[in-house]
Amino acid sequence: MPSSLVAIHSPADIASALSASVERGGLLLDETHFSAEFFDLSSGLARQVLQKFTNFRARLAIVVVDPAAYGGGFGELVHEQRNHPAVRFFSSEQPARRWLAYNQIVKC
Repeated sequence: MPSSLVAIHSPADIASALSASVERGGLLLDETHFSAEFFDLSSGLARQVLQKFTNFRARLAIVVVDPAAYGGGFGELVHEQRNHPAVRFFSSEQPARRWLAYNQIVKC
């Protein structure tokens, strides 16, 4: 599920990440797979990523060791996503892998 070939540096990259998630049954990325704009909530990139994955019911696990390092707003976003069915943040890879493996989204 993790992929060094998938990265989201701009809105143009969202479609390929979404496609990879659908093909693999989920996608695991860590903070190195995102540009600085993703962590700057005023850029809107994080909102776009979350919205697209939610709309398509594609699963995305994002590993961010210390969300507070990116500011309080980003930390709040991570907290709000803690129980989201499509996109969740994790502080390490192992829980992210477990979530992807055991929490499949059922397509309607």
